[in-house]
Amino acid sequence: MTAPLVAQPLVAIENLTVRFRGAQNVHAVNGVSLTLEPGKVLGILGESGSGKSVTLKTLLRLLPENRTDIGGTVQVDGRDVLALNPQDLSDYRGRVTSMIFQDPMLALDPVYTVGEQIAEAIVRHEKIGRKAAMARALELLELVRIPSPERRLKAYPHEMSGGMRQRAMIALALAARPKLLLADEPTTALDATVQIQILLLLRQLQRDLGMGVIFVTHDIGVAVEVSDRLAVMYAGQIVETGTVRELLRDPQHPYTKGLLAANLHGARKGERLEAIPGAPPALNEPPASCSFAPRCKHAEERCHAALPPVVTLGEGRVVRCVLVEDALAPA
Repeated sequence: MTAPLVAQPLVAIENLTVRFRGAQNVHAVNGVSLTLEPGKVLGILGESGSGKSVTLKTLLRLLPENRTDIGGTVQVDGRDVLALNPQDLSDYRGRVTSMIFQDPMLALDPVYTVGEQIAEAIVRHEKIGRKAAMARALELLELVRIPSPERRLKAYPHEMSGGMRQRAMIALALAARPKLLLADEPTTALDATVQIQILLLLRQLQRDLGMGVIFVTHDIGVAVEVSDRLAVMYAGQIVETGTVRELLRDPQHPYTKGLLAANLHGARKGERLEAIPGAPPALNEPPASCSFAPRCKHAEERCHAALPPVVTLGEGRVVRCVLVEDALAPA
């Protein structure tokens, strides 16, 4: 009897390290391993400076090559991203992997209309005429539900509101029908009403188009809204992974528990909100022990002495903590 075929992951990152060279070295990513299945959404959650955006930019090779050292392996749709030559990399960007940036006002070109920018991306990857590309650009603006799309096609980015610019940025990212969409905190600068509209739109587009999505955020509420699985990141390392249900109902790492506690859900008037004390560590050296230990109320002497083990709790369920390993040890 023939064994069933195992689907190849859309994204496979193994032991990724990223170091920025300069007057002071910064070890931004320290041994990250992640996988993403086709058609699924992975949320990467963590504080500012934890290495989330650097990990995303590595998937598109957007980091400055003259002062960045990258180690490990990064594969997307079977391609070795770190080995792509300039021509293959140009074809890969947009066509295989595309990105929604945090601030569309900075990502969109201010001297070209929105329609021209979307059409340019289509022409670059599909070799079709300008007129057909503009027709496709109009379809994309309709897809992301921009009001009066014919008029917005001829508008410049500064003539649109923040919510409309973000929708235009999504349309641009979808122009070449990518297999993988990277979203780097795309709703941070928007008000709450527009934020939920953009989140629901992204989730609907992901399901309709069958894309894989990696969504980076520091907001647990946003991560839960859009993700199938979560990876919690701290000081350039993944400290816990699992499904949304697993991490919400049974968080294991002290940092994950702290993030879940530090929100307004269930808070009572007059009571202090729980907060994680201290601040993330400086990353001028690679970690030699548990990076979270100085802020962890459960930390022991051994937590400061060596790197914590990676503990597997089940399929796709991983925690990096010596205390979790102790809890699983037989009595």
